[in-house]
Amino acid sequence: MEKNNSREHKLLIIINGRGGVGKDTLCEFAASRWKVRNVSSITPIKEIAAAYGWKGEKTPQARRFLADLKEAFTRYNDLPTHYLLEQYKIFLEGEEQLMFAHIREPEEIKKFKEKAGKSCVTLLVKREGEGPAAWGNAADDQTENYVYDYVYDNSLPLKEAEGDFLIFLEKIMQEQSLTGEKIRTKEV
Repeated sequence: MEKNNSREHKLLIIINGRGGVGKDTLCEFAASRWKVRNVSSITPIKEIAAAYGWKGEKTPQARRFLADLKEAFTRYNDLPTHYLLEQYKIFLEGEEQLMFAHIREPEEIKKFKEKAGKSCVTLLVKREGEGPAAWGNAADDQTENYVYDYVYDNSLPLKEAEGDFLIFLEKIMQEQSLTGEKIRTKEV
């Protein structure tokens, strides 16, 4: 049984926002209604960093280190994009209906969006007063230097945010369904 009359096709959402705005929480909300794949371009970089001493801290120094390491791997062999393309292929072959791809750098967003093709939109998540004015690394500090398809203000209290974000996603899916197939909700 479907939870609602949502659409039935797969949709890739490239999601971005400064640290601490609640991107992962919003993705968890989406997973309560749809089958979701939630991946990040920084994942393979974090795995490499962890193997050599990074302990998962989110300090400005650690964030700068990860951003610099990601930039080096992007220049060397484009590891972050290759990782996301592998995840996207798995998504297309699987049962998930939504894929959130977390990408920070505007040029990387553009590159991945071009490679992913249709059924792909970009989403910036904002929340007033969250985090420092600048983190000191290009990945965090340039999140708003891209023209996104959608912007979501995640400023509501947590109890209200889930319903609001699900309605927001539903509207995106309705707009996208005009050019594609439908997205089906999870069965309950």
